[in-house]
Amino acid sequence: MKSVKIGICGLGTVGSGTVNVLSRNASEINSRAGCNIIIEQIGARRDNPNCDTSQISITRDIFDVVVNPDIDIVVELIGGTTVAKELVLKAIANGKHVVTANKALIAEHGNEIFKAAKEKGVTVAFEAGIAGGIPIIKSIKEGLAANKIEWLAGIINGTGNFILTEMRDKGRAFEDVLKEAQELGYAEADPTFDVEGIDAAHKLVILASIAFGIPLQFDKVFTEGITKITEEDVAYAQELGYRIKHLGIARRVGNSAELRVHPTMIPKERLLANVDGVMNAVLVQGDAVGPTLYYGAGAGDEPTASAVIADVVDLARTLTADPEHRVPHLGFQPDLLNDLEILPITETETSYYIRLSAVDKPGVLSTITQILSDAGVSIEALIQKEQPESAETAPVILLTNRTIEKDLMKAVEKIQSLPSVVGDVRHIRVESLK
Repeated sequence: MKSVKIGICGLGTVGSGTVNVLSRNASEINSRAGCNIIIEQIGARRDNPNCDTSQISITRDIFDVVVNPDIDIVVELIGGTTVAKELVLKAIANGKHVVTANKALIAEHGNEIFKAAKEKGVTVAFEAGIAGGIPIIKSIKEGLAANKIEWLAGIINGTGNFILTEMRDKGRAFEDVLKEAQELGYAEADPTFDVEGIDAAHKLVILASIAFGIPLQFDKVFTEGITKITEEDVAYAQELGYRIKHLGIARRVGNSAELRVHPTMIPKERLLANVDGVMNAVLVQGDAVGPTLYYGAGAGDEPTASAVIADVVDLARTLTADPEHRVPHLGFQPDLLNDLEILPITETETSYYIRLSAVDKPGVLSTITQILSDAGVSIEALIQKEQPESAETAPVILLTNRTIEKDLMKAVEKIQSLPSVVGDVRHIRVESLK
């Protein structure tokens, strides 16, 4: 068989996993690819004891890899959006195909990168950037190509899912579980990207672009993290028959689209509600196929390496193919992308969970419900817990029917200003995922 030579830039967790899986499963991988896939060179600042690179050429300058004339495919695993962008664009300029696990790079600079790749007749593959080892990109681009994708919703950050699972199962506080997640290596020392939803937003914008055939628009994704979720919210959700998950949601609405990442209450019998721990899952609704669910490990060395190598195999199969006959980067031909308007979060429609603490006296609840009614917000369920006689305030929990967010927020603002309401009025979006 012919040989296809790859160069790996970055030898961290995913880089070492890629080396190990390529070595261990060489026979199966090469048989599927129809060629011998050889690691020609690795660019890394330091060695990684978790993989054997004794028979591979190592350079400390990653840019040596992208100018190496013997390399067919560059695998970018360094992360970040500055050096990585320069590296990828230089690889493209040198006529190299690129495989990357870098969702931030694709989400923020993908339009520019794909344009450069098309001009050079090469491909940039990025399956490993979303949901680790789950082949969600290939599934949407190819497996669901007959469908008009109506919506998708996903648990696409394992750190946040681990935290919310522990809070639900063990009644623990957010800060306590976050500390454990850091100790276990699920969360970084600076967990901002995970707990504030930025990581999930990077992934969602890519999924939405592939699902709807729209340009990448990371700046238009509404993003809300999980830092304000309390043990009380988790417990009340359970009592109402829901579970709280941190979801990325993309939905067609007429000639517009919603792109949003936020904590979401979903019915506990839904499949997504039962995806726990660090696992990921994406639910995709197609007009022909209906709902399909993709579940698996969303991170880790070998699960992510599985996706990296799948992209390498795909590229190896098409190296000699006419570029016009390859699967487009976003699944749609570049000149046929849609111009769907991205709706601001204020224009989206969903149901809501509202929790507040109010002075326990006659007339307070009727005032609150009247404010909601005046805003056009109808109530589906209400919980008012009986408190000890000594208590001055009582918690009030409301579940609304579907309403436009701007109307709900006007009502929340008025409720918040009532003298009888103590502390912040909390709200969480609710989705049925039907």
